[in-house]
Formats: sequence, structure tokens, C-alpha cells
Amino acid sequence: MKSDIEIAQAAKMKPIREIAAALGIRDDELELYGNYKAKVELSILDRLKKENRPLGKYIDVTAITPTPLGEGKTVTTIGLTLGLNHIGKKAVTCIRQPSLGPVFGIKGGAAGGGYSQVVPMEDFNLHLTGDIHAVALANNLACAFVDAHIHHGNALDIDVQAPIIRRVLDISDRWALGDVTVGIGGPNERRTGFDIAVASEVMAILALTSDLHDMRKRIGRMVLAQTKSGKPVTCEDLKCAGSMTVLMRDAVKPTLIQTLEHTPVFVHAGPFANIAHGNSSIIADQMALRLGEYCVTESGFGADIGMEKFFNIKCRLSGLRPSVVVLVCTVRALKMHSGRFKVVAGKPLDPGLLSEDIKAVEDGCANLDKQIGNARRHGIPVVVAINRFDTDTPKEIEAIRQRAVAAGAETAVLSEVWAKGGAGGAKLAEAVVEAAQKPAKFQFLYELDWPIKRKIETIAKEMYGADGVTFLPEAEEKVARFTKLGYDKLPICMAKTHLSLSHDPKLKGRPTGFTVPVRDIRASVGAGFLYPLLGEMKTMPGLPSEPAGQKIDIDAQGNVVGLF
Repeated sequence: MKSDIEIAQAAKMKPIREIAAALGIRDDELELYGNYKAKVELSILDRLKKENRPLGKYIDVTAITPTPLGEGKTVTTIGLTLGLNHIGKKAVTCIRQPSLGPVFGIKGGAAGGGYSQVVPMEDFNLHLTGDIHAVALANNLACAFVDAHIHHGNALDIDVQAPIIRRVLDISDRWALGDVTVGIGGPNERRTGFDIAVASEVMAILALTSDLHDMRKRIGRMVLAQTKSGKPVTCEDLKCAGSMTVLMRDAVKPTLIQTLEHTPVFVHAGPFANIAHGNSSIIADQMALRLGEYCVTESGFGADIGMEKFFNIKCRLSGLRPSVVVLVCTVRALKMHSGRFKVVAGKPLDPGLLSEDIKAVEDGCANLDKQIGNARRHGIPVVVAINRFDTDTPKEIEAIRQRAVAAGAETAVLSEVWAKGGAGGAKLAEAVVEAAQKPAKFQFLYELDWPIKRKIETIAKEMYGADGVTFLPEAEEKVARFTKLGYDKLPICMAKTHLSLSHDPKLKGRPTGFTVPVRDIRASVGAGFLYPLLGEMKTMPGLPSEPAGQKIDIDAQGNVVGLF
């Protein structure tokens, strides 16, 4: 069997103009970046609306709580689109741009795998059209404006010891830059730190904006610091919003690439789901929904994180309503959630993960039950996709199917997209088409006019299964301050570990009897949400002891190797 990277490099790509033309995108709506990728002009949205193009079905792909084994959510997202096209539907994929932090850190590439990939794979994983770099530059320009204003007399009376916007970069560098001191020895010495670029408010704005001018307004509302009297200091106050928007002028356009089967893929924005809101852009989804019959998008990490934010932040701001949730799982990942197995980096998998163990699967299905319930809580039909591995047995697969249906899923379908591409996703596609015909009674988890604490407690209790929430002193102070400033009407973007339904990464399966500690709450006023920090959650990840970047190189012919 060829490796993922060999499959990608052997792909016969079509010129991106052909992919665009087949989708209904005109030449004058494309901004080419070589032969195989292109930006799409936002003017296409006005044209499609004037032509009264109806909105297609909106499909969100999510998953059980992630394990070190990987569940194959991106593989399934791409493969479902392939499957839909295989059965004669016009479907478009919308996914996030990978951050270089995970690419060179713990995860590696994020282009899918096997015969369910996007290409050009190397470009997709490494810079693509530079959007994340534009985000970092815009963010850091704002930081420079703040420091320059303080240096040149501080006319706005900025409180140097209060929270100030942090600089960002697109590398996992917590161990050196997560906590730093700047201005050492001077009158404005302070402690700060770096965040990863995809967790920045600028990135969130890119993902949630509706057009260039809306982005300009949102950047203007970004709070960079506060005065000694407690008044917010915004980008508009420091007169840097215009310059920041200029840096983001091209980034606001989605990038069009293709799959191995030449179906269209919009790549746009890349906010993390555990730190930020974890979904690709509203703009890309709006294009896909009017160009195709089905838009298949992906929410980051488990349904308790990315999907919850998809519903309560992204759908709330966009006005778009989902038709179906596809929840991805694997036999081996559910066995991990039984709590009986461990994965050690660089070591062979526990043999128990590869041999039939119905009891372990059933025990691990407690996590699947909860995540199905999380989707159903929002009134959306659920189809479970069982991402198949060769070691899975019919009895294990049947155990998952029965458990999924009992928990409220429409059905559970075997997905073989990694090995077979679109043909391997045909049954999943048929199940999604059937589920999309059923009435959905979409509802938000909370109302915006609820107090901040009530919204946080609702998410913790209903999505995570917590008994309650405790607010540490800094979080209490922020609740009072943000309520006074009128930010209490914003939605909530929880920042928590992706490795557990709880705030504690060590608690697997479906933990109970826990209370969620809220350490701090921060405001992304331009993006339009508050984000509480739960437990030990950090906004800058660090490289693991064996980073994925150790295996990435070029071969004698100059080809990229080790990117998966």
C-alpha cells in the first residue's frame, strides 16, 4: 500500500480553472496562485444572490473526544464530499487551513489521508496562500502600535500592568515564549507572552466576518488594552485598524483547491477549536452553499468543543442552519475511551487495540453516547461514521451501530474512504442524504441575554456533563467588568482541553462527578465572543518531546517526505 504522501504526489491534478469552471466560478472571479490553487473574489457572493441561487444542505462533520490514535475527521470530511459526488450530488468541502504549529509539532499534516485527500498536499500544509502569516502580521502590528503609544507619552493613559494584546506566531513555542517579560529595565517593564497565531482574535475575525468592510469594523472594535480608569482601548482608538485591514485584504478571500477526485475544496481560516472557535470561515461556507447542493464542513476536535461552537457562535452569527451532523469514531478510539489501554509515543500499539474486544468497545461507547446527545440537544439529525481499519471486526462494528442508534443517531455507517475514496464513502453519503431530508428543529444551547455565568454553566453541564462550575477570583472580576462594559450579551467560546469531555485531560470516556474551574475570562469583542479559560488551558501550545518536524525533509528529487 502506498503511503499518503506517495498517493498525493502521484495525483494527476487538474488546473484549478477547470475545477472552478465545473463549480460555476467565472475566470474573472479567480485570483490564481500558480496552476493548482486560487483565491476566489468575494464579488461572487453578490452574483450568486442576484441569480437567486438557493442554499444547499449544510453538513457539519464532528467526532468523539479525540485520542492519540486519531479518529479521521478530516479524512471523513473529504471522503463524505467524494461520496456525495460519487452518487451524483454536487458537493463542496470547506475546511480550515492547517497551522504550522501542529504540522511541525504533535499532529503532522492535515490534508486527509489515503485516497481521501486534498491536493496539492504540500502547499495545503505549508503556508498555502499565506493567510495565517497575514493574520500574525496584523496582530503584531496592533501590538507594536500599543507599545509605541506607551513609549511616546501614553496619551490614552494605558495601564501597562493590565492585560495587553499578546504577540503571536504560527509555531508551537510555549516553553520559551508562553510567558515572557518585555521592556526589561525600563519604566514600562511588564510580563506578557506569545499566543499561537490561529488562536488570535484576528484569526477569529477572519473566520466570522461577512466581507472586507465588516472585517474592518470588527478589527476596529478589537480591545487591545485598558486605561488606568478601566476604559477599553481599541484598534480604532490607536488608529491602526485600517493598516491591519490592508494586511488582511487578500486573506479575506477563500482559497480554492481540489481533492484527489477533482472535487472542489474551499480552504479558509484556521482557528483552533480548543483555544478558539475551531471552524472554517462563514464566507467560504456561503460560497459553497450557493454553488453546490451540499456543503460539507468540519468542526475541530470533539462535538463538545468544535461542534458546540459551530452551532452557538458560527451559525448564530451567520444565520445559516445545519441539516445533518456526521459524528466520526473508530473502533480503536472507542476502545481507548474504555480506559483500559494506553498509547506510548514511538512504541507499538497495545495488541488489545488491534484484536476483537467487544466489552472495551461498549465501555468506550459511553463517550459516543454523550457526543450524539450533544448534537441532538441542538435538534439536528446525527449520522455516525465508523472510520474503518483493517483490524476492526464485524462484531465490533455492529456493537457501535447498535449503540449509536440507541443513543439517538439516525444510523451508523462504515466509512472506507481512506482505502477507496468516493466509492468507499457512497453508503455514508446515502445515509447523509436521507438524514438531510428529515426535519431539523435547530436550537441554540443558550440565549445571548442570559448572564455570563449562566451561559458558561449551561455549556459545562449540558455539553461536558459537569456537576457545576467554580469561578476563580480573576474570572469573577472579569464577569463583573464585562457585564459593566456590556459584553455580557456576547456568546461564549470555551477554551478547554480537547482530550476529555471535562477540563482534565486525564479523564477519558464519559466522566462524571467533576466541577469545571474557570481560571480567567477574556474578551474578543471584534470577533464577537467571550472566552473563558478552563483549568490549565494555555493559548500557546508547545512542541512534544518528539516533534513531527523531526520526520519532515526533502528527498533526493526535492520531494517533501514525512509530512504525515
